[in-house]
Amino acid sequence: MATPLSDPSLSPLQTIAVVGLGTMGTGIAEVLARAGREVVGIDISEAQAAKAVATLETATTRAVERGRLTEQERADVLARVHVSTDLRAAADADLVIEVAPESYEIKHQIFRELDGIVRPETILATGTNALSVTRLAADSARPERVLGLHFFNPAPAMKLVEVVSSVLTAPAAVTAVTNLALDLGKEPVAVGDRPGFVADGLLFGYLNQAAAMYEAKYASREDIDAAMRLGCGLPMGPLALLDLIGVDTARTVLEAMYAESHDRLHAPAPILKQLSEAGLTGRKSGRGFYTYEAPGSATVVRDALTPSESSAQAQGREVRSVGVAGSGTMASGIAEVFAKAGYEVVLAARSEEKAQTAKARIGKSLSRSVDKGRMTAEAAAQTLDRITAAGSYEAFADVDLAVEAVAEDLEIKQQLFQALDKVCKPGAVLATTTSSLPVVACARATSRPQDVIGMHFFNPAPAMKLVEVVRTVLTAEDVHATVREVCARIKKHAVDCGDRAGFIVNALLFPYLNNAIKMVQEHYASLDDIDAAMKLGGGYPMGPFELLDVVGLDVSLAIEKVLHREFRDPGLAPAPLLEHLVAAGCLGRKTGRGFREYARR
Repeated sequence: MATPLSDPSLSPLQTIAVVGLGTMGTGIAEVLARAGREVVGIDISEAQAAKAVATLETATTRAVERGRLTEQERADVLARVHVSTDLRAAADADLVIEVAPESYEIKHQIFRELDGIVRPETILATGTNALSVTRLAADSARPERVLGLHFFNPAPAMKLVEVVSSVLTAPAAVTAVTNLALDLGKEPVAVGDRPGFVADGLLFGYLNQAAAMYEAKYASREDIDAAMRLGCGLPMGPLALLDLIGVDTARTVLEAMYAESHDRLHAPAPILKQLSEAGLTGRKSGRGFYTYEAPGSATVVRDALTPSESSAQAQGREVRSVGVAGSGTMASGIAEVFAKAGYEVVLAARSEEKAQTAKARIGKSLSRSVDKGRMTAEAAAQTLDRITAAGSYEAFADVDLAVEAVAEDLEIKQQLFQALDKVCKPGAVLATTTSSLPVVACARATSRPQDVIGMHFFNPAPAMKLVEVVRTVLTAEDVHATVREVCARIKKHAVDCGDRAGFIVNALLFPYLNNAIKMVQEHYASLDDIDAAMKLGGGYPMGPFELLDVVGLDVSLAIEKVLHREFRDPGLAPAPLLEHLVAAGCLGRKTGRGFREYARR
């Protein structure tokens, strides 16, 4: 007769033991019980076991109040959960999920004891996100039945489950837990055994770089977090997320990743060690990167690092009219933003025809807004009337602020700034929308570098709320104040940063995208699984390969090269797969093929 390990369909995993009843273990127990499984919760602490039961009672009561469970279903769920402080309570389990603290010593001890307790066919799963599943399996009496089953917090809400195989894992064990995950209403992705797996492997490198950026005093914690929320559509900023995860936990994961990869991007930022050793581990301690109302609270309170709302700032220059240079999507979007805010706008391009085409594009955008009920036809007409199309930059003679949005080519931008220097009146602020080039190089092309600043809008400019305000070492204080005031008037959230490659958003976003490409290049996981992992496990609005194809692989490669050239970090070198696709003309959606193929329009 076939055992469950060789034919899981004959004996579904019905009795499941969860070892470790912290937040994650309790959440997994709830998910299992609500899916009709018999659950044995085990913890060495009686108090922790009792707390887990109380948490389940509270969670199921809330589910009844919200109409997600009936009283009878709630009673049945609670009746299916039994807790114990004795590991021998797992004797009859079909599957044991271990979610003990991230320590090889603790996990090895649990697995060694389970070898003498459970049946030969029982599957043993570790919930680790940082330690080697292979190493844990190798010390087991039956390594073929050991695998990783990585849920995400909070387990009842998060859809992603990473199913982690070692080289020793039996395929039937993988099939059994994959089917279980589907039955739980989760979306399993199959991954190999390396620290962080897919979601955390990509996420923690990004979090580490954000911590290092903050430690270097490149930008404030508030600006770093706002930039990634508003610039990338993320549910939380990286520093707030580190506080939620636990600074000590993040450090542990990164140390495990670095031990394997030796990639400097994974070497924990020193500030993570400093905060951990000081006991400032995030929300759970009441203080981490931010300060919280109380330990365990999500409410951030003011502290010594909170920006003062009344802090003295230079008086900005008056801006009544704005010049926008360029005829592409970004230029027309920026012109639309300024016109909607009541500014008189001159939209200038290299020819009258190009300028008129750009203005017509704005007219279509405004018409769509009218159709969607976002503005009246009268307001749209008034907005369009504020825009004057011009075929020469001579039309910028009287503007108070000139914003360039031409090709991302330093020589082209420097030539334009030389022209603006001659045309624009004294005291006019000159801004570049560059996303990757040095602002100071544009400034030095003029005779008034103190008047030059970066205003990096995000595409589509009318919809995206973020503007990165980039000061060079030469930018005057009143120029910075002017741009901050203008951002407030056009209803954009301004974040301050210095003049270095990538600024905040691209410097954090593109290494993450590059690491995702390396995962595919190394055949570690598929495009679809990586995209699913980041959307379901990280809350990203798009997976990395969806985003790369939208941005354009050529654009992405150019930014990667700039970051690598500036920071000289081997880990930032563009993935060869990206270079090969660009060389083959596979640039993403715009060419019909990138990482995926798209229907031709």
